[in-house]
Amino acid sequence: MDTVLRIGTRGSALALAQAEETRRRLIAAHPALAAPGAVEIQAVRTTGDRVQDRPLSEIGGKGLFTKEIEDGLLDGSLDIAVHSMKDMPTRLPDGLIIGALLPREDPRDALFARGEALTGPASLAALRPGAVVGTSGLRRQAQLLALRPDLRVVPFRGNVDTRLAKLDAGTVDATLLALAGLKRLGKADRVSAVLDPQEMLPAVAQGAIGIECRAGDGRVLALLSAIHDHDTGDRVAAERALLAALDGSCRTPIAALAELGPGGTLTLVSRVALPDGTEMHEDRRQGHRSEAERLGSEAGAALRRRIGPRFLAG
Repeated sequence: MDTVLRIGTRGSALALAQAEETRRRLIAAHPALAAPGAVEIQAVRTTGDRVQDRPLSEIGGKGLFTKEIEDGLLDGSLDIAVHSMKDMPTRLPDGLIIGALLPREDPRDALFARGEALTGPASLAALRPGAVVGTSGLRRQAQLLALRPDLRVVPFRGNVDTRLAKLDAGTVDATLLALAGLKRLGKADRVSAVLDPQEMLPAVAQGAIGIECRAGDGRVLALLSAIHDHDTGDRVAAERALLAALDGSCRTPIAALAELGPGGTLTLVSRVALPDGTEMHEDRRQGHRSEAERLGSEAGAALRRRIGPRFLAG
């Protein structure tokens, strides 16, 4: 292949693992890409990577992990960008699109807890009264406090290894991480418990890898069409349509999970909460997967009608 395919990604271990998975799938679908130098992975440092001393909600919301990479797509120095879809704003820059989604990994959250912080088998219910839980997002904070208002939730930034090291050092009693990333890094064996979505609904598009590209790049779009996973596409479409209807950001605790069932059915469960967990609203609806975006938009509209403006402030 004459033209090098340049993949942009963040430089974390998880981001690089996701970029490598993308490269493997592209090579499997297009053997010419196996030639030496045909595919290059370029790590890009983003604002979200640079600023580690403040919660995400205080430094700009969604887009913190994507802007610098998207700049590379727009100026032509990158051909595709590999993202965790949960980090992606619902409105992309003009000229850019999501060209493909890889098969979704397990979207659930995982609990890590120190043994002395538990009163029984690992679970949120078994955390000792007043336990300190570190988390980087308001979605987890809101659902934790709705279930266990006695817990003390503190900001907790850093990559997987950093957070687990802080846990081991006793900085916190417990923390929550996305199971998908742990599986991709080969660290799922350290999980204390996997949380049921009924008690901890995942972030929109959690566990999904999206590949962004220029809208008019026919060569790249043809390459990506062979690795797009349609099941993941429909699930993510419903969840992101909900997020768009709510105009949600990292400053708003929003959770959603779409799942496929027999006969092409798609079930979407979504929640909006106040950050302190004192009020939470849930919507649950079902339809055909061909109407995924409409289902998400209708769910978002229904939640907007039920919640007050303070839910979406900021």
